[in-house]
Amino acid sequence: MSLSPLFVADILQRQGLITSAQAEEIKKEARKLPQRLRTASSYEQKAVAYDLVASYRFPNLKEPGTPVDETAIARAIAADAGLEHVRIDTLQLDADLIESRISRPFARRHRMIPLAMANGRLRVACANPFDIEGIDSFRRIAGRELDLAVASEPDVLRAITEFYGLRHSVKRAERDLKAGIDLGNLEQLVRMKNEAEIESSDQHIVNAVEFMLQHAFDTRASDIHIEPKRDWSLIRFRIDGVLHDIQTIPKIVHAAIVSRVKTMSRLDIAEKRRPQDGRIKTMRAGREVELRISTLPVAFGEKAVMRIFDPEVLTQDLAALGFYPEELLLFNEFISRPHGIILVTGPTGSGKTTTLYSAMKAIASRDINITTIEDPIEMVIEEFNQTAVQPKIGIDFASALRHILRQDPDVIMVGEIRDPETAQYAIQAALTGHLVFSTLHTNDAATSIGRLVDLGVERFLISSTLIGSMAQRLVRRICPHCAAERSLNAEEANTLRLAVPPGKKIRVKEGQGCHECRGTGYFGRCGIFEILPLDDAVKDLVVAGKDAPEIKREAVKNGMRTLRQSALRKLAEGITTFEEVVRVTGL
Repeated sequence: MSLSPLFVADILQRQGLITSAQAEEIKKEARKLPQRLRTASSYEQKAVAYDLVASYRFPNLKEPGTPVDETAIARAIAADAGLEHVRIDTLQLDADLIESRISRPFARRHRMIPLAMANGRLRVACANPFDIEGIDSFRRIAGRELDLAVASEPDVLRAITEFYGLRHSVKRAERDLKAGIDLGNLEQLVRMKNEAEIESSDQHIVNAVEFMLQHAFDTRASDIHIEPKRDWSLIRFRIDGVLHDIQTIPKIVHAAIVSRVKTMSRLDIAEKRRPQDGRIKTMRAGREVELRISTLPVAFGEKAVMRIFDPEVLTQDLAALGFYPEELLLFNEFISRPHGIILVTGPTGSGKTTTLYSAMKAIASRDINITTIEDPIEMVIEEFNQTAVQPKIGIDFASALRHILRQDPDVIMVGEIRDPETAQYAIQAALTGHLVFSTLHTNDAATSIGRLVDLGVERFLISSTLIGSMAQRLVRRICPHCAAERSLNAEEANTLRLAVPPGKKIRVKEGQGCHECRGTGYFGRCGIFEILPLDDAVKDLVVAGKDAPEIKREAVKNGMRTLRQSALRKLAEGITTFEEVVRVTGL
């Protein structure tokens, strides 16, 4: 019995997840599919039944409030077969076990992958427990009794691609390198191959790097680290701001992978003693993605870090960044002013670039000229005129800004105000009718005023040009798939300086850790903001030479929400955890 849309619709109805009318709707749509897609035998690449059923987002009658999604379908199939449902964690798969037991074409055709050996029996994840012929064939090939469990079809396909992709390519490359095959001549990457093309090529290092990039995109990674150790190398991904170990690779393959990355980013592959920087532009699901490459000689070889700039992440709708409605209203009022300076402050990795790009994208139109000075250009965006700082030839922020003022700009973005000269030119630009965006490395919004004073800007000029200053941080969101409630204990409440009435408990949420969030309990991030508008009261304090704490007190009195208050509100709403509030805003 094949895992066709018709068969899956019957199972879902039988298990009480959908109504008979909904099952008929799925079958009606399935009959419109081309003949080759109606049976499971030909969908080598796709989980057609899952895609079709999940696209309806029918409400799950067994679990109100949740849709009939990939996991619900897999659970229904498992229940129908009287088997356990599993989620496959590719990092736990046993490479030797899989390669010795099952070929890739067989795994693909029958949607099966071995998980582990226990008590002489082979535990196997399959998408279709009713594929008797496939299960019997596998039992004969493996020469073992099987313990079956059901995983979703997309899950099995992902595991097969990831396992036979990156690991298989690394293994083959290791074999070739030991055999002395020349891997130096690797062609220039023009675009990412799709899965079928990758598989048909036998250049294993090229494939390993391609699979590594695909895996990074699929896991929402922002950075890829390729780190050489004494006897092996480690590939790590930064996901939601935290590093995860993904794969260890043999030492012999490390240099070839780094050379491949350097070739793709047009770096000098012969130069291994000096740090180098480059970039790669590639396609991902029909849109351009940029990768910035940095190499650095370390104790055991050359380390490479690839920063991924996905346009969907870097330029978002302002409302999606985490602003509360009143904050969004205030920030929109800032960016719609004709002239003045808007400062965004925070440490590295706090999302300042995303906020600035998103703000400029929000006001971009054909009748205004937006020019940026960046170090380096994070993401090339067509609506902006972007300039990179190049210290080697004497182009720093100040000199670039001086020239840009002759380019008839309306809006200028200065990557960072680092020195008195840049600060003076930015103030000058604001005074002469330009809207200027920039960043400073200060911990809160009020301190940015003192920082400008330190850079030699007169206080009366700050009060007449600064529209507002905004400090921001990123907190990790609780994974919606495994969120659970708990109470803060007295010590935790005390840490956050929360007054708890006797006998009362403060209820908060935290993630338990599941397959979706790789066991971290977090999925994605959102911003917390502290927005300081320069109203008349604050301007008076600035001119009078008052310090940052006094300015902050006045702003809070006038309704400003501090970073800590913003984080506590996210905690109360079940968006983030106690640990994140403490990690991001300090004790």
